[in-house]
Amino acid sequence: MLQHARELLAVRSPLDAELIVSEILGSWWGQRVPGGDVEEVIGEALVGYAGSAGTPAALALLTGIAYMGTPRQAAKAERAALQLMADGVARPGWADHVGMVEPEACFVSRDVYGDQDSIVCTYTYGGAERHALVILVDRNKAGAVQPSGGLFAPAVRTGKPSTSGMVRDAWVSSRVDKLLDHCRREGRNNPLMRFEELDPRDTKALLQSALDLTDDIDHPPVNENFGTYHAFVRARVDILPPGGRLPQPPVYGRDRRATIAARFLASDEAEELSDLSAASRCIDRIIDYGCAHDFGRPLRVSPVKCEMFLLDWLPRKVLLSPSEQEAVPHVLAAWVRWAGKRTGLPEEGIRATLDALWDATGKFAEAYRDPSAFGLDRELVDRLLPDGDLEALPRRAFALPFLSGTHRRSGRHGYIDLSKLDPADPEDRRVILEFEHPGSGEDHLDAHERVTEKLWRGEPPQLWDTAQSLLDVGYERHEILHRLIDVLDRSGHDPEALREALSVLRHEPPPE
Repeated sequence: MLQHARELLAVRSPLDAELIVSEILGSWWGQRVPGGDVEEVIGEALVGYAGSAGTPAALALLTGIAYMGTPRQAAKAERAALQLMADGVARPGWADHVGMVEPEACFVSRDVYGDQDSIVCTYTYGGAERHALVILVDRNKAGAVQPSGGLFAPAVRTGKPSTSGMVRDAWVSSRVDKLLDHCRREGRNNPLMRFEELDPRDTKALLQSALDLTDDIDHPPVNENFGTYHAFVRARVDILPPGGRLPQPPVYGRDRRATIAARFLASDEAEELSDLSAASRCIDRIIDYGCAHDFGRPLRVSPVKCEMFLLDWLPRKVLLSPSEQEAVPHVLAAWVRWAGKRTGLPEEGIRATLDALWDATGKFAEAYRDPSAFGLDRELVDRLLPDGDLEALPRRAFALPFLSGTHRRSGRHGYIDLSKLDPADPEDRRVILEFEHPGSGEDHLDAHERVTEKLWRGEPPQLWDTAQSLLDVGYERHEILHRLIDVLDRSGHDPEALREALSVLRHEPPPE
């Protein structure tokens, strides 16, 4: 990294220097290190190493990190840079200008669907070197995965909730006028695009929320080059004026959702739906998805949202009956027509959304893997999924694989038919665990009950992710459960310690 920093001695522009430093800082962005913070383990160590090197390249790098590093990195880099200057190390010519940048204006180029925003922020160095930072904010559900690997493929986990979406890409342009002219023309000529100026204060609030969500996701689905711009983006967003507010999505309670569903089912668009019972259940799913997984926007429709709902969320999350599997594409098409009109979506947008929906319908039968296709008895699936959460099936089957047979409880007369027990009921679950661990003491059963209850609820999600990783490298199920129990016991009630311990366990080498 310090050798890479020699490039800083060859540039004259503070903008070029900041982009080089951002690229260096981005080389470890998004990485995780067991038992520590990567920004401390690598970033602060790099600052210390540069300070001890004492070369002009080291001073140049420290100057950039003092502006764009984390608060701890910046403070440490500033102290080291001052010491090197006191020792007579030569400063680069751009050093007096780095960080002396001022925001000009903010704009947004967005599609009428509400899928994505391209935020354009312009800056200058005291009127010179005008440049634009373009940040792509994806307003669809972050971390969506395309269907692959069938029912038992692990889902991508998301971080903290956000009302703004997540940052997926960013880049810098020095051809500001040409960029803005292009966006204005597209906003005038393309009925599916809009271009407008934004309040810089609101822009800061939006981008900070979107960046926080991106940073909170493990392995975020960003452009492969985004890491090189991450520090630069953070620094540019920080200098926008504070005081903005994000619009809060409306609250859709149970009654309000039911009212929307009833109005849709009574509409002309829903008139041709033949199975109204299945349609009613499907529309509840569509509305719930928009409220819970589309930032509180149940009426929003778009090609991307329909594809994600039909090919990603339903196959992972919802146990559908055969009649619902047949009805859902037709219900979704009627919903697109009905909701699109009520949200003012142009006719071109409604047609494009329906085209994408019918393209996805042909793939839905392949994407949706009914548990019966795996030879699983429907009655068994219903017992494991009383909440209909299809994504929970593999982890609950892993936690409670013995749901049939007979069991004679210690000290009691008669036998218990396991097929009559409810695995969602804590008392019945205890009986099932006693069957799997005959002769075990209460403490041992308590430990298994704790880990089983967490796997049943899927909290924390890292617990099942770790179990799958250990399965993949060859550990046996019971050994995995005991390793998870050990981690839970050591971590106590500290969620951060638990996540760190699971991260270490997840990278255990395969058994010999």
